[in-house]
Amino acid sequence: MDVLDSVRASVLSHFDVSSANSASVTFLGLEPIEIMRIPEGNFLHYVTLGGARRPMTDPAAAVVDSERGPRAELVMTLRARRTPHAGLTRALGVLIASPAVEGIVLQTDALLDLGESLWADAPFTAALLGQSDIPDLPLPEPADPVRFLSVAPITATEAAWVRLRGASALREAWSEAGIDIRDPDRGAASL
Repeated sequence: MDVLDSVRASVLSHFDVSSANSASVTFLGLEPIEIMRIPEGNFLHYVTLGGARRPMTDPAAAVVDSERGPRAELVMTLRARRTPHAGLTRALGVLIASPAVEGIVLQTDALLDLGESLWADAPFTAALLGQSDIPDLPLPEPADPVRFLSVAPITATEAAWVRLRGASALREAWSEAGIDIRDPDRGAASL
C-alpha cells in the first residue's frame, strides 16, 4: 500500500467515515496535494494529504535519506459556519508544501507565517502547530512514522507573542481567556 493510501485510510478510520470531500492544490515543481474536508457535528476537519509522501529533511544536511526522516500531515479543525472558509485549501497546501519549498521541518510548536489571510476575510495570517488527536501512523521499516500535527490559526499579534514568549505562553493565554481556537470568528487573545 502506498504511503498516501495508508494516510488516507488512517484519517478516515480515525473520523469513522468511509470517504471525504477533497480538493487538490498544485504548485509548480511539486506533486499535487489533496486537502480532505471531513464534517463532524458542528466541526469541519481539514486534513492534508501529500506532506508524508517523502521525509522532511534539514536543508543543511549533507546527505538526504529518501526513507528516514520525519513525515507529517496537517489537521485544522474549525467550527462550521454559514460562509465557507474560501481560500483555506490553498493556505493549507502552502503550509504542507513548506518543507519541500523552504526546507522547513514541521513539528510541534512550529510557527508558520503566511503574511496573508488563511482564508477570505480571516484575521489569521499565521499558524501554530501542535499535536493532533490522530495517532501517528507507523510505516514499514526503515521509514519514520507519519505525524499528524494540528494547525491553530493565529493573528499577527499572536504570532509576535509566540516569537517573544513561546508557543506554551500563547496556549496558556488562550486557556486563561477561554478562547476556542476552533472558532473561525474569534478575536485575538488579549496579550
